[in-house]
Amino acid sequence: MWDYSEKVKDHFFHPRNVGDIENPDAVGEVGSLACGDALKLMLKLDKSERIVDVKFKTFGCGSAIASASALTEMVKGKTLAEAAKITDNDIAEYLNGLPEQKMHCSVMGREALEAAIANYRGLKIEKPVDEGIIVCKCFGVTDNKIAHEIREHKLTTIEQVTNYCKAGGGCRSCHPQIQAIIDEIWQKEKEKVMIEKARKPAKKLTNIQKMKLIQETIERDIRPALQSDGGDIELFDVDGDRVMVSFRGSCVECPSSKVTLKSTVEAKLREFVTDTLIVEEVAS
Repeated sequence: MWDYSEKVKDHFFHPRNVGDIENPDAVGEVGSLACGDALKLMLKLDKSERIVDVKFKTFGCGSAIASASALTEMVKGKTLAEAAKITDNDIAEYLNGLPEQKMHCSVMGREALEAAIANYRGLKIEKPVDEGIIVCKCFGVTDNKIAHEIREHKLTTIEQVTNYCKAGGGCRSCHPQIQAIIDEIWQKEKEKVMIEKARKPAKKLTNIQKMKLIQETIERDIRPALQSDGGDIELFDVDGDRVMVSFRGSCVECPSSKVTLKSTVEAKLREFVTDTLIVEEVAS
């Protein structure tokens, strides 16, 4: 059973501003009866583009009704420019929260408002997110729409995607495709961060800072791995980008010590300190 706030219940049982406006200045219609949710939002404006009256009609669940009712209260008295800043999260916060499974209701409210504003300005609202390949056939949700919601709300699971755009909430046969979109987006974001990090000029470390970071990295990321196999390592000296270390224990006689020196010790120090370091082994 979903946990609804008292404010959600109030706007569901006593919705505000339901009905029609005769000769509205702006109308926004989103959703469809076939998909289970639809909303029509009507605005009346004064000469300064301030919203003096607002009405809505909706077909949907209690959260859809509450979200639409809340939206009408939020926009009343605001200019179009002010109303345009309202997000789906703002609608949910106004209601003291919505169950995660019902966040798509606040998304529908935001989209209806965007459509109404575009209608008033005589613009054809471009919704590239609604174009693309249909992934969820049950609710007619495209790959672009899914990707948009993932980026917009930092979604990482199929369940979260369903909560925000209903994709995957029917037969579930599209779950593998949704997961693939999630994985692709965050893999690209990870690669983007790595590229930006590589392009960013490295902060020059003082000798003291460099030695401290080297010692911390050895203690945290290198020594425990070597000790687990009976070996050990000690920092001998640092000269510019030259890092001199001594192996201890089983590492001293290990035939793979030279590989360990480069693939583990030098690699970790380059990762966490600076990528210009060169590690050398000195006799103990």
